[in-house]
Amino acid sequence: MNAILTLVHIFGFITIGFSGLMTTCLLTSLLSQDGASSAFIESILITFFSGLLMYIPTLHRPKKVSRQSGFLLVAATWSLIPLFCTLPLILYLPEVSFIEAYFETVSGLTTTGATILTGIDNLPMSINLWRHELNWIAGMGIIIFAVAILPILGIGGMQLYIAESPGTVKDADLPPRIAQTAKALWLVYAGISLACIIALRLAGMNWFDAICHAFAAMSLGGFSTHDNSVGFFNSVPIEVVLTIFQLLAAINFATHFIVLKKRSLQPYLKDMEATSFLILIAGSCVMTAGVLWQAGPEHGGYSDFWTALRHATFNLVTIATDCGFVSQDFNKWPIFVPMWMLLLSCLSASSGSTGGGIRMIRTIILLKQARLEFLKFIHPSSIQLMKIGDTVVSDKIITSVTGFIFLYFMCVVVLVFTLLFSGLDFITAFSAIIACFNNAGPGLSQVGPATNYAGLNDFQMCVCIFAMLLGRVQIFSIVILFVPEFWRK
Repeated sequence: MNAILTLVHIFGFITIGFSGLMTTCLLTSLLSQDGASSAFIESILITFFSGLLMYIPTLHRPKKVSRQSGFLLVAATWSLIPLFCTLPLILYLPEVSFIEAYFETVSGLTTTGATILTGIDNLPMSINLWRHELNWIAGMGIIIFAVAILPILGIGGMQLYIAESPGTVKDADLPPRIAQTAKALWLVYAGISLACIIALRLAGMNWFDAICHAFAAMSLGGFSTHDNSVGFFNSVPIEVVLTIFQLLAAINFATHFIVLKKRSLQPYLKDMEATSFLILIAGSCVMTAGVLWQAGPEHGGYSDFWTALRHATFNLVTIATDCGFVSQDFNKWPIFVPMWMLLLSCLSASSGSTGGGIRMIRTIILLKQARLEFLKFIHPSSIQLMKIGDTVVSDKIITSVTGFIFLYFMCVVVLVFTLLFSGLDFITAFSAIIACFNNAGPGLSQVGPATNYAGLNDFQMCVCIFAMLLGRVQIFSIVILFVPEFWRK
C-alpha cells in the first residue's frame, strides 16, 4: 500500500507538470487566434485537477522508492501520461478516435514521429506546437530516465555512461550528484536546441517552423509542421542544418557536456561509440548514394551522383538516428537502400542520446565478444579480456548486453508475426515494427514516407503503440512486469 501511495504521489506531480506545459500552447493559441484555445483550457483544467487529486492526498507517503515501485513508475509514466496528452487532440479534432489520438501522443512522447494525422499544414499553430513540445520534453525526459531512474532500478543510467563509454565519460568529468548531472545535461540539451532554432531560421525557415523542427531534431522525434515533412521546404541549407543537429542528438550528451567543459573536440575522438557511429553513417551515405546513382531515374534513383548523395545523406541520417524526418519518398528507392536505413536505425544511436534501438555501444560489445569467441577457438588456453579504450568490460555488462539483444530480437519477431496475423503484408508489418520499436517513425509500403499510420486498424495501432513503449524504455522496464516473480514479495 505504501508503494502505491508513493507511485500515485509522483505520478500526480508529473501530471501537474504536463498541465503546465499545455499553458504555452494555450498562450500560442490566444496570440495567434487559431481557435484551439477552448480545447487547451479544458485540457489544462482536467489534467491539473487530476494531478492535484493524486498529489495532495499522498503528501505524507513514504519517501523511499523500491526497485519494484520504480519499474511500475516507469511503465505508468510512459503509458498513462499520454492519456492526458490526448485531450487537446480529442477536444479540437472530434473526428480523431481515442486510439488514434493515443497513438499520436505516444509517438510524440516516445520520440517516434509516426503520425496518423493528415492536413498537418492546416492544423492550428498551438496543436502543432503541442505535438513538437511532446517531442522536446520527451527528449529531456529520456536523459533523466537514463541518469536518474535507471540507476535506481539497477539496469543502467550513469553506470552505462561510465562503463560503456571509457575514455570519455569519467566520474571526475561529470557533476557528482544525479540531480547536478541531470541539470548539466539538460542545459547542454537546451543550449544545442537554441542553436538549432537559430540555424534553421538563418537557413530559411520562419520562427515557428524553426522552433518546431528544432524540437523534433534534438529529441530525434521527427514530427513536422507539414504533411510533406522536410520535403516541403526543398532546401539544401535546411537539410544540412537538420543533418548536423540530428547527428549531434544521436551522440551521448555526456560527451557533449565534456566537450563544452574542456573546450576541446578531443572527447569526441576518444569516444569509440561516437567515432564508430560517425564512420558508419559516412560510409553508408556514400554507399547508398552510389546505389541510387547506379539505379538511375528509371529504377527509383537519380541521374547524377551529387543529387543522389544529397537525398541519400539526409534520409539515411534521419532514419539511422531514429528521428524520422522525410525529404523524399524512399519507398520508391531500390529496396536495398531503405532496408539498410532500417538496419542502421537498430544500432546507430549512442547510449545517453535521445535515439533508440540497440545503441552503438551494445553493437560494439557484441562484435568484440564474437571476436573473443573466435580467439578462444584458436587459443583455448589463453585468457582474453574485452577492452573498450583502456577499460576492461566486465562479464556483468557483457551478460546484460547479450540478454538485452536477445530480448530485442525476440520482441521484434513476436510483434512482426502479430501484425502478420492481423492481415498486414510482410514489408508493412516488418518495417512498422522496426520503425516503432526503434522510435524511428516512417516505415515502408503502407506505412511509408508518402503515407502514414492512419491506414492501420485499431488492433494494429495498439501493437505499434506497444512497440514504441517497449523501444523507448529499453525493453526491461516493460517486459519485467510480465515475469511472475516480479509480483511476489
